[in-house]
Amino acid sequence: MADAKETITDLKDLKVAKTATSTEATSDKATVVADDAPREPKKDALGRAYATGRRKASIARVWVKRGNGKISVNGKDQRDYFGRETNLLIINQPFLITSRLNQFDIVCTVKGGGLTGQAGAVRHGISRALENYEPELRPAMKDAGLLTRDSRVVERKKTGKRKARRSKQFSKR
Repeated sequence: MADAKETITDLKDLKVAKTATSTEATSDKATVVADDAPREPKKDALGRAYATGRRKASIARVWVKRGNGKISVNGKDQRDYFGRETNLLIINQPFLITSRLNQFDIVCTVKGGGLTGQAGAVRHGISRALENYEPELRPAMKDAGLLTRDSRVVERKKTGKRKARRSKQFSKR
């Protein structure tokens, strides 16, 4: 225990040394990439960033580009597609957290599941696409939990039960 690391800088040095030795062992052509290296934006030829978002049984494909805040879902305006105000708040959450409201145009296609799951999928896709467009937004969205896929899905019904866990009513007589 004499060589135990006490501070964060010691642990960081240990991680860099470990990756350096592992890359030397695997290949002499491999390079060590620092964790704090700036990420490059991922844009296509039209200046758009793409990402996929998922929630429950819904999958959303999202394209982000500079604009005036127009959000199109399956060819319709967001207010026409998602009627409830809560779903609209869910979709606009990445822009509110990153202070980018009305700065990007969003085009997305979403399928599967219900409207709430689709709104969550669009939010996840927008967050990931914004990260691809502007990588410096990642820490703020990561702290808010927008980049993590919500993996909760409906539990399946079991045999001998009325629902997933609900048993039949017990009759004493």
